[in-house]
Parts: sequence; C-alpha cells; structure tokens
Amino acid sequence: MILVLAYSAVLLSFFSGLLGLMMHQRQHVLEFSQYMFNKLPRRSERCQSLIAPYLEEHRFPFLLRKAVFVLLGLSGVFAVLAGLSVLIGKTVVTDQLSLGLPWLPWHVRFDCLSGFFFLIIGIAVSSVSLYGPGYVNSYDESQHPFAVLGLFTGLFVAGMMLVLLADDAFFFMIAWELMSVASYFLVAFQHENPANRRAAFIYLLMAEVGALAIILGFGVLAGFSDGFTFDALRKANVSTTWASIAFMWALLGFGMKAGIFPVHVWLPEAHPVAPSHISALMSGVMLKVALYGLIRFCFDLLGDVHWQWGVVLLILGTVSALGGILYAMMQTNLKRLLAYSSVENIGIIFMVLGLSMIFMANGHPQLAALGLLAALFHAFNHALFKNLLFLGAGIIHHQTHQLNIDMMGGLIKKMPKTSMLFLIGCMSISSLPLFNGFVSEWLAFQTALQVDVLDNGVLRSLIPVAAAALALTAALAAACFVKVFGLIFLGLPRSHHCEKAHETQDKGMLAGSSLLAGLCFLFGIFPGLIISLINSVAGQLLGETLPNDAALGWLWLAPVSVSQASYAPPLVLIGALIAGCVSFWYLRRNPSTAIRTAETWDCGFGGLTHRMQYSSSAFTMPFRRIFAKVWIIDEQIDKDMQGAMNQDVAAVHYQLRIQDHSWPRLYEPIARGVNSTAKLVGRIQTGNIRVYLGYSFATLLLLLWVIS
Repeated sequence: MILVLAYSAVLLSFFSGLLGLMMHQRQHVLEFSQYMFNKLPRRSERCQSLIAPYLEEHRFPFLLRKAVFVLLGLSGVFAVLAGLSVLIGKTVVTDQLSLGLPWLPWHVRFDCLSGFFFLIIGIAVSSVSLYGPGYVNSYDESQHPFAVLGLFTGLFVAGMMLVLLADDAFFFMIAWELMSVASYFLVAFQHENPANRRAAFIYLLMAEVGALAIILGFGVLAGFSDGFTFDALRKANVSTTWASIAFMWALLGFGMKAGIFPVHVWLPEAHPVAPSHISALMSGVMLKVALYGLIRFCFDLLGDVHWQWGVVLLILGTVSALGGILYAMMQTNLKRLLAYSSVENIGIIFMVLGLSMIFMANGHPQLAALGLLAALFHAFNHALFKNLLFLGAGIIHHQTHQLNIDMMGGLIKKMPKTSMLFLIGCMSISSLPLFNGFVSEWLAFQTALQVDVLDNGVLRSLIPVAAAALALTAALAAACFVKVFGLIFLGLPRSHHCEKAHETQDKGMLAGSSLLAGLCFLFGIFPGLIISLINSVAGQLLGETLPNDAALGWLWLAPVSVSQASYAPPLVLIGALIAGCVSFWYLRRNPSTAIRTAETWDCGFGGLTHRMQYSSSAFTMPFRRIFAKVWIIDEQIDKDMQGAMNQDVAAVHYQLRIQDHSWPRLYEPIARGVNSTAKLVGRIQTGNIRVYLGYSFATLLLLLWVIS
C-alpha cells in the first residue's frame, strides 16, 4: 500500500507533464473531447449543462491548465500520504521494476529517509499546485507556451521523487539526470533574454559536472562490490583511503547541486530567472534532494563515517552559512537575495551534519542522532519558509513588475495579505521564536554545545568557533530580512508600479502561500510533531534516537536533558499573548495613549518623499565597511560640477558593484585554462590531408608497438 501511494505520486506528476504538453495541440485535443462528449449517452440535461461550457474553445485552454495543476496537487497529496505512512510505520519497502537494461532492472527502496523527503516534496508541490494557475496566467502563450512549462514541471517533480525511490546506482543516475535536465528547461523558460540563457547554461554545465562526480563516487564503491545495487554497495569492503575518495566525490557532486561554497555560483544565477513557483521548488526542494543523496551515500552506503569527514562538512558549512548571508545582504534583486540565503541555510545544514559525523565517529551515537535530527528538521523548515518567500516574491513581481528592492516600498498598504504572509516567512527564516526556523537552529546550537564529551583538543576548539559563526549568521540573517521587509513593504512607494499596485485577486496564489505560512507557525509551536517523525529516520540510519526521548512531548522540548536546556513554545506563545493583551488594554484605557491613525511625522521638512528613505546600499553600508574583504567592491562617486571655476556640485552619481570572489579566483582561471587547452588541441586540425595521414601512421605504429 505504501509503495502504491509513492508510485501514484510519481505517475500523477508524470501525467501532469504529459497533460501540459497537450496545450501544444490543444485544438486537436478539444476536437477529440467534443467528439467523445457527443458520443456519450445523454443521461440528463444537467450533466450536459455542466460539462458543455468547459468544451468551448475560449475556455478549454484554461481548463487544461487547471487540470495540469490539479494532477500536480494530487501528486503532492499522495507524496505526503506516502511519506507519513512510512515514517509512522517505520517500515522499509522494496520492489523491483522491469525497466532499464535487461540485466539491470530498477531496484526500488522506500524507507524512513526517503519518506521524510517525500513529505518535503509533497508539501511544496501541493502549495505550488494552488499557486501556479494564477501565476502562469501572466505569461503570453505565443512567447512562453504553457506546454513547455507544464511538461518539464511534471518531469522535474517526477525526477525528484524517483531519486528518493532509487535503490541502485543506475536507476539513481537516470532519475538524477531527469531532474537536472528538466529543471534546465525550466530555468531557460524565458530564453529570449541572454542573461537567462547564460544562467541556464551555467546551471546545466555544473549539474553535469556534479553528476560525473556522483558517478565516480558510486564507481569507487562498485569497484569493491559485486553489483550496482545499494545492497551490494553497502556490503563493499572499502578501505579508509578509498572510502574517503568516494566521500570526496560524493561531496563534490551532491554539494554542487545543493549549492555549498564554493560550488554555489549557479544558484544565484539560475533561481532569479526561473518562474517564481519553479524557483520555490528548486530552492526549497531540489536542494534537499541533493542533501538526501549525501546522507544516503555517507550514512547508509559508506556506513562507517570518519570524524575527518565531519570536519570537512563543518568547515564548508560554516563558510557557506556566513558567506551566503553576507552576499545576500548586498543584493538588490529580491530573488537573487533569496538564492544566496539558500546558500546560507544549506551551510547550516552541512554544519550540523558535520557535527553528527564527528559525534558518530567518536562513539556518541545518541548525540549523532541529535545532530542528524537538527539537520533534517532545518531542511524541512527551510523548505517551508523558502517556498513561502519565493511564492511571495512571485506575487510581488506579478503585481508590481519589479524585483529590484530599491524600486519598491509602501506595499503593506497596497497588499496587506501578501505583506502578512511575507512577514511570517521573514520571521521564520530569521529564526525568531514562535516560528519553525528558531527551533531547528536552537537544536543546532544544542548539538554544538555537547562538545565537552569529545577528547580531541582540536575538535573541542573548532566546534565552538563554528557555533559562534552560526550565532553571527543568525544575527546577520535577521538584519538582512529586516532590510528586505522594510524596503519592500514599509515607507513610501519608489516607483509608479508600486503606487498602482493592489492585492492579487487570485485566491489560489494566496492559498498556496497561506498553507506554507500556517505550517511555519504550526511547527514552530508544536515541533514535536515533526521531530517524532525524524526520530524514525535517525533510528533507521544510525540505530539510535534522541538522547532524551521522553522529554520530547508536545509541550516541552529537551533534546539532551531538562537540566541542561529546554524550550516550551506553547508556553512562550501563551506568554506573548498575555503580554500583547495587557499592552493593548493599557493603551486603550488612557485616551492620551490610545492607538490612533495619524500622518507620518515629517520632521519639519514639509512633506516626506521616497528620496528621503533608506536604500538597500545605505542600509547595508555599515556591514559593507566591517566585512569589506568578503566581497570585490567597486564603489564610484562621480560629481557634475558647474558655476565659476566648477566649484558648485550640480549632480552626484553613485555606483556600487559587488562581485563574488569565486568567479575571478576559481571559475575564470578554469575557463581560461579550458580555452587555452582547446586552442592547443585545435592546432591538430590543420586542414592538410598529409598531416592527417601522418597522424594515422603514427597511431598505427604506436598500436603495433603496444600489441607486440
């Protein structure tokens, strides 16, 4: 039954893609539907009156688009049911499909780890299915055909689910490539823009390099086993050296897809140019599929983890978390800012995974379970609030035609519902109490604070430094999203589009975002609902659960012991409500302090304008001065002078350009090396037939010498 639910989720997403493809031939599909409708027996006039209007030529494309997202939504619902079923039952289900090569059928395994990520995909896809119909209506069908978007969205979701079901390396890579190639076409959807084509090319190039690294990682394990199935790879007798080599290949491949530093550069290029609901799936879900691959490879296939691997993940995660949020702060494009924020959150997850490996290798499996739980819980939370923020960015773009933060402002009065949903996402990603992001980061800190059980002096010094970096990252994230919300929703509008903006009339777009916002609040107040499910994953992978299972009730959260640390979000909520009610009562009882609406104080200047407001550059200037070495900064101030001897300033022009160090220091040298090598190889092609015959003769002599 569990596998039936999982298969149904995959098939429904696949069929949604095929149904989307029918938009390309919608006229023929309409004629066929009308023909079949005319052949049906007329049971009642009411039935005819209900169905016939949808088969009219002007309504049929709308119906077809709706049907695509309905199938996608059903796929998400089945994925949630399948994930919950396997997590609650703590079962492992296997199967074998007669597909692929004749001697290598596809092996399927659905366990708690797969079920947990199925749950993530299902929730995200369900919210996108509500959001999508209203969002795609803004595209011009002649320039951006829905057939392309619908087909590759369905294939993309099906590919992600198949990755989670794969139980052999061959099937895994087929599903992985389906996911990568389908998402490439989604990134290149608006291909008329050269920047979009460049971003799609960079994404595809790095995706294929990552896939090659994953194949090499599987190849190392396969060299010590008698097959490509995961059961055979688990039994491989691999030495520490070869296991470390396999780990490094897997880290490169999965880390590249996850967006870990320094192989993160595709992420801020691809996410801003894709449609917003696709950006939500890529950032909120696809990155988690890469995380699933790394966990499956390290904790399941390799089995015996080494503390050195944990140190590598800890360092990379710390750099990614701190660097990601610093780069996010400097962005003015909203979706690019959210993309860099994903680098930060993936870095946090890698940090805690590294701690889990360190504790596991040093003989503390219960603390390793705590680290794994914190990492998985933050992955789950990131999927919720990052999807929410990307969907919110899509609504803002849909209504204002802007993604530049410096051109927005004042939208809280124009779009009150969107502003409230976006505020919940900002508070969740800023790790504020009462929301889900706080709980997972609190668990991450609790994991790091157990460092005193380790005997290694280097680790006892390194982990507190990483924990301090995590605290700094959390503070910078809060500042970053104060900037985001303040510049977009508060103050005065900075552009004509923002002045004319209004709340979206599409209920589905708000419903998809509301679903995610509600879950952010629900799991912030009752985190035990998810933690108990993740505990099943830890028990199945590590053979251990949390150190203090009994303390994980619906009221109290005490991951190690009540005496060390505990958190009771329902009590915090009750305290906040009491404080709010008392404050409201105090303000209302005295007329002089009663809440009233008044004009904004203009400080005596005679009327506020948007030019008086902080810009993104002004807001982040103190951080830019403190962390100046983190970026490549090109700051120019040009003055136009006038008057006698050019002493009067007529105008000031300010330009600020901030670049990622990774491009000039890592990728551009690689690009120059590839170009130089290509030019050297190109010299072989002289166009002279005598030279080509000489190559053939030399090759023949070499082969004769080798054979003899």
